[in-house]
Parts: sequence; structure tokens; C-alpha cells
Amino acid sequence: MLKRAFREQDHAFLAEGAQAVREALASSPSVVRELFVTAPAKQRYPELVAAALAAGAVVHQASGRVLAELSETVTPQGLVAVCAPIHVPIESAVGPRLRLGVLLAAIRDPGNAGTVMRTADAAGADLVAFSDTSVDPYNGKCVRASAGSLFHLPVAIGVGVADAISRLHAEGVQVLAADGAAPRDIDDLDRVGELAGPTVWVFGNEAWGLPTDLLQSVDHAVRVPIHGRAESLNLAAAAAVCLYASARAQRAAN
Repeated sequence: MLKRAFREQDHAFLAEGAQAVREALASSPSVVRELFVTAPAKQRYPELVAAALAAGAVVHQASGRVLAELSETVTPQGLVAVCAPIHVPIESAVGPRLRLGVLLAAIRDPGNAGTVMRTADAAGADLVAFSDTSVDPYNGKCVRASAGSLFHLPVAIGVGVADAISRLHAEGVQVLAADGAAPRDIDDLDRVGELAGPTVWVFGNEAWGLPTDLLQSVDHAVRVPIHGRAESLNLAAAAAVCLYASARAQRAAN
């Protein structure tokens, strides 16, 4: 399950560490299928072992060597859960209740993707959608970088970007693309109240950004203003600025 093909074949993924296991167990009783735990971790986290048993998961006490085989971290915490997939069809997440969301278009770095999920969760987003050319959200590094947020909000995977934008527009959701070369900046939109409505932000590939045809299909391409001498912001930092600007505007409007 450390490789995407195996995760898809087994319809399962691994959540490693106390935080991820805790949030997986809290999200739904059926998410955690099995829990592998070392003897020291069993003593350190008895509440997680008890919660896994109460949820009907099979708990295996395993050696540190076995856990190291399952782990992708340098210093494993001794807890690894085998989880059922939790993604949802994008159709179920796009509707009248959608106020704020993210569409990741060809995002390849799992750490970035996981951090964006965590940021979206913190900003109160209702959806994170992964395009069919983006990293797998069940990648171990992505799961860890999300710090449990993967289990907190609807996540759609394998999404066609053009279809998703059309669906969002049909539901009255504006689509904004983060683009460092855009003529308008986020402060311009904020000043005229264009961040207050239901919004999904599109973030593009870390190296080459968003393609021209996609930029032409959204409501606005928007840049984060750079007031200092930095060449640009990285993906996760730009996503935080954009999502919190929308969240602030939406709450002020309400």
C-alpha cells in the first residue's frame, strides 16, 4: 500500500502516526479496518487501541521492524492504520451548501497537496478536489502533511478540470485561478466584494502553473501581490493567502 497501484488494487491506504489514526477513527467507525501497533505505542496510546477495537478494527501488535516496513518516516511512532478510501464523487460535494473549495490541477508534490488540504480545512472549506493529473491524496506523505484534515472535509479525486469548472458554474459558484502573472490581484477583488460569494480556488502545477485554456475558463485569474523582493510564493503559502481572504470576506458578508 506504499505504492498507488497497490492502494487502488486493495481499496485501502495507510494512515501513520497518532494524529492521523486519531482523526481516522473520529471520522467514521468504518474507516479504520486494521491497526498495527508496537508494544510501546500500545502503552502510550491505549485510547486509540481501545477506539479501534470498539470500531470493529482488527488490532495487530507488531514489532518495530514490521512497523518500519509499513512506515515512510525516519522515526515511526509505532501506529499504522489500514483505512478504507474516504473520497466522494464531486457531484455530491458541489451544491447549494458549497461556500469555499479548492481544485488542485496537476499538483504533483504530495507534501504541498497535503498542506493545502490542511489549510483548506483550517479556512473552513467544504471541498478539496484533485484533478486526474494530480498526486494521489492517499500518498503517505500527503496523508501526513494533511495532519488529519484528509478525514475532516469532502475530498474528490480523479476529477476532470474542465468538467468540474462547468459543474461549479452551473451551481452558481465562482471559480478563481491563482496565477502569479494575472492582471488583477486578490486585494482588487476583495475591495469590490468579489470574494464574498461561493468560491472555488484553482491551484496549478508547482513548476509551470495553469494552462491558458484553463485560465480562460475561470471567472478571474488572480495573483497574490508581492510587496517585497521575493520572486514568488510557494503553492502552500499562496493557497493560504487566497483561502483566508475568501473566508474572511465570506464571514464579513454574513
